[in-house]
Amino acid sequence: MTNTDLLGPWVRRFLLEYLVVERNLAPNTQKSYRDALLQFLPFIARSARRGIERLRVEDASPARTRAFLRDLEQTRGCGTATRNQRLAALHSLARFIGLHSPEHLHWCGQIQAIASKKGAREPVKYLEKDEWDALLRAPDRRTVLGYRDYVVLLFLYNTGARADEVAQVRINDLELGAASKRDVSCVLLRGKGNKTRRCPLWPKTVEG
Repeated sequence: MTNTDLLGPWVRRFLLEYLVVERNLAPNTQKSYRDALLQFLPFIARSARRGIERLRVEDASPARTRAFLRDLEQTRGCGTATRNQRLAALHSLARFIGLHSPEHLHWCGQIQAIASKKGAREPVKYLEKDEWDALLRAPDRRTVLGYRDYVVLLFLYNTGARADEVAQVRINDLELGAASKRDVSCVLLRGKGNKTRRCPLWPKTVEG
């Protein structure tokens, strides 16, 4: 058995080199892929009756991979979204191995052929303007923490940013115009996959 047959070295390169250096994925995405493998590898080891350190690429067969996905839903009670996230990590691992080891291209194709599930989508819920106004009135702006909460809520309302995007905003991400030209103010937001976008800020948000 050659070193390219062992799954462990591929997993290490995938996590430490491919995701971090080559793809430069966001930390949350890296953690999601790592969590997927933390669940997948022990499952495959039990199924193959082999120690994790001795697992071969072929041990992660399409049949065992499908069994793992069923186990996520039936035993762990995971939803369709989680199942698809785990599968996306396995697709990415298979693609990485296939790109660097032509001997495993057939296996790679079989893993990537496993389809994601379509789940029922709930309608997107939103707050009406009067509900947002009530939410903005809730913090006690006479206190430091209350004023902070008000500004964060107003920023969320203005930009439509996710909570983790707001948490990543740095001072130099803000471009605040002069008082007479506040309409040109904007903020740089970092979304999933380290994708960035600029969002204009209302004068009310800037003043906050």
